[in-house]
Amino acid sequence: MERVDPKEMLHTKMRLWEFPDQYVVEPIEGKSDSCLAISRVDGSMSLIDEIPDCTSVRAPRTQTIFGVIGMLKLLAGVYVLVITERECVGSYLGHPIFKMSSLKVLPCDHSLNNSPMEQKKMESEFSMLLNAAERTSGLYFSYDVNLTVNAQRLHNLGDESKMLPLWRQADPKYVWNNYMMESLIDNKLDQYLLPVIQGNILFARNFQAAIGRNIVDVTLIARRCTRRTGTRMWRRGADSDGYVANFVESEQIVQLNGFTASFIQVRGSIPFLWEQIVDLTYKPKFEIVRLDEAPRVVERHFLDLRKRYGSVLAVDLVNKHGSEGRLSEKYANAMQHVISEDMRYLHFDFHRICGHIHFERLSILYDQIEEFLRKNGYFFLNEKGEKVDEQLGVVRTNCIDCLDRTNVTQSMIGRKMLEKQLHRIGVFAADDTISKYPHFDESFKILWANHGDDISIQYSGTPALKGDFVRCGKRTVQGIVKDGWNALARYYLNNFCDGTKQDAIDLLQGHYIISVNREMSPPSQNGGLEAIASLPLALALVITGLLLASISLRQARSDFRHIFYSLLWASISLGITAFVRANGRIFCNRPRLHKPNGY
Repeated sequence: MERVDPKEMLHTKMRLWEFPDQYVVEPIEGKSDSCLAISRVDGSMSLIDEIPDCTSVRAPRTQTIFGVIGMLKLLAGVYVLVITERECVGSYLGHPIFKMSSLKVLPCDHSLNNSPMEQKKMESEFSMLLNAAERTSGLYFSYDVNLTVNAQRLHNLGDESKMLPLWRQADPKYVWNNYMMESLIDNKLDQYLLPVIQGNILFARNFQAAIGRNIVDVTLIARRCTRRTGTRMWRRGADSDGYVANFVESEQIVQLNGFTASFIQVRGSIPFLWEQIVDLTYKPKFEIVRLDEAPRVVERHFLDLRKRYGSVLAVDLVNKHGSEGRLSEKYANAMQHVISEDMRYLHFDFHRICGHIHFERLSILYDQIEEFLRKNGYFFLNEKGEKVDEQLGVVRTNCIDCLDRTNVTQSMIGRKMLEKQLHRIGVFAADDTISKYPHFDESFKILWANHGDDISIQYSGTPALKGDFVRCGKRTVQGIVKDGWNALARYYLNNFCDGTKQDAIDLLQGHYIISVNREMSPPSQNGGLEAIASLPLALALVITGLLLASISLRQARSDFRHIFYSLLWASISLGITAFVRANGRIFCNRPRLHKPNGY
């Protein structure tokens, strides 16, 4: 088995030299005889022994960087992504974890100077999408430990696998920059290959709380799958291979008195082909695609889950009636083909049973799944670091977005399992619960609330709804008002921002690969009203019309003509509203990239 040469350990701190014709990355920590040179003409890479001479003509800019994320090739230029700022936010099994605070895109596009004008325009359009990478949230990495696998898998892999370069240890399913690392892999640059994960550690801040003389250390980690990643309305359901939107593996780790316990839950969209076409309605209709393929797609999805986790209990939280009910019915029907001794399906109508304030009624759900949790357990190491128990199965939870209802439910399950673990270690007495210790209880609630917010921000653009219950243990007026505001913000983002964001994600993940042989027709430039139509303009016209209608109506008593004017302004406002509704595609920021089937 290939082992890591100490000279080939990951570089943790480097100096970036920006020469007119090349970038040079110089390691400044540890021992290294070579620097990485990247051509600014075509992005070609090579290792060099020393920094090129600096003259007044070739005076380079310098900057400290903390990792090379990878390279992305567009039509003519190549773009290198590097980490310019980092923050140590906690540890995973004793190893430091860093959050990426800032990254930078370095263009290697000098060859564009000799390209046709049409190609330059297209390159500019695509390179603008890379700006979204600089605004990507929730990116984490470690130089020392494989963050892409949970504690149980990491332990089972053994010490031999840890001798491999870090990128070889990583699970590609959870590596955010997997596609962008390909050029570095081809050039055998192991010392620069840093796996970065988005959502892999959505919340990596540890909390410590005292229970008597014991200090309990709890870490909550979420691993977000990159196979069908994207934004809320633009990525729904599953692809034909069974990979689902917003799939997240959440790991709750407890460390105390030398003991370590790890418990895994997963979430993910309803696993067959369905979508919501953005059309400016608050809740676009659910469209089921190729229903005849649903059993096969569901089977592929759960086959992968069983291979990874063992037994699976699918908990469906969507409404039984209405448009959600259609999805739930088709899901339940498709599940009949895969239900077995180690594969169960359970529907729990969250809104009907819990409403919008009685989330304590989730105890009804817990009573139904308690036996599954007891039977399949959790991963447990004793004070000597020896494996005592493994987790033999996983609860897979979904609602429509797999955000709000899902997070409330998962936090309840996580609380129950943590209490069982603390009883086993001997910290809790027989009748103790987390709520008996106010400081510990508050820290646990905040941990899960922030966890839910981070997942939600990445998928929908706003913090999670119903977060006040997770954070405070009850629904509050302030929380309900905040939910209303976030719901409006989601509506705006889904309709007017997320299309371009989805394009950028697909470009970074390699779901859309640019080729010079592809038809290079620029995005259609619409004239007239379409060129200036936007949500702010439409809203401004509607509000102005209603305001003038109101003013005219108030003056109707003194002048009968104002009744006519009020009716006129009101009609114009309604007409604009109807036009916006009927021509949603004009105003919606829809993706312009053509993706392969399945995306």
